[in-house]
Amino acid sequence: MRAWFRYSSVAGALVAALAVSAGAHAASKITIMVGGIDKIIYLPPKLTENLGYFKDEGLDVELQSQQAGVNAENQLVAGAVEAVVGYYDHSIDLQSKGKEIKSIVQFGLVPGAMMMVRSDEAGTIKSFADIKGKTIGVTGLGSSSSFLAQYLALKGGHPSGDYTMLPVGAGSTLIAAMKQKRIDVAWTTEPTTSQLLSTGEAKPIVDLVTADGTRQALDGLYPAASLYVRSDWAASHKDEAAKLAKAFVRTLHFIQTHTPEEIADKMPTDYYGGNKALYVQAMKASIPMFSPDGRMPQGGPETALKVLQAFSPNLKGKTIDLSRTYTNEFVDQVK
Repeated sequence: MRAWFRYSSVAGALVAALAVSAGAHAASKITIMVGGIDKIIYLPPKLTENLGYFKDEGLDVELQSQQAGVNAENQLVAGAVEAVVGYYDHSIDLQSKGKEIKSIVQFGLVPGAMMMVRSDEAGTIKSFADIKGKTIGVTGLGSSSSFLAQYLALKGGHPSGDYTMLPVGAGSTLIAAMKQKRIDVAWTTEPTTSQLLSTGEAKPIVDLVTADGTRQALDGLYPAASLYVRSDWAASHKDEAAKLAKAFVRTLHFIQTHTPEEIADKMPTDYYGGNKALYVQAMKASIPMFSPDGRMPQGGPETALKVLQAFSPNLKGKTIDLSRTYTNEFVDQVK
């Protein structure tokens, strides 16, 4: 009897240990690097966390932030993080360099940004045709903001040697660069755009916030903010990828079915920049750019590829397989 009792106790302990081990594995931490976590274009990660949707899926998610998407991309490629919230176009750029990443949830149907000119230069710079000899502020060199700035300049008739690009980050550092007149034109997203407009320090010259403005500037929808991962990670962590997709699709639905005020109330107060009313106004302007279901918009990858091919030496003579740059596999599982 004692031998049986000892055996059953050991067996029970072993089963319990295995259960704990399995639970720990299922809840292993997923680190998501965001290319500017307080930008409204990258609203879903923090909103998902605050709504409790990661926990609902049994996920242990840590959110980290970098000012520019290119820095987040480097962390992903190096294996320091499992996922990035950044612009989809990085998956095309990286494939040209022999690296395989893919978007598994598409947040933004358009870039959600404006190109803005300093007000004292507004009479001189009315479009990107007037950019020769000027300085363009971008979040970082090699970032999506630099990609689109180069394309718009080229479309305006100016190759890269005609202007200077200066990395100035976003938010307060970008505004400071404007005030100090270190940049003439800047790539801005909300809530920075509304702050510059409210103070009269800058005026928009290119609208990439609305679908109509994006089609006019880029000749099509340009899928932007997304959750992207290494392709090998997506293949070997299908359960985690599906749970992330479900959590984020729930958040996208929340955005479409709640008021800007209700969404703002779920965000950290320090994101308001001391002006909640302005933040709510920026939120209202931004809601239409978000996908309702996380799927890649039809024709979007082709537009992104066309834009990058126009100026990027990385893509010269390269064949890009767009089917390897994104997947709807996981969002399509969400009911």
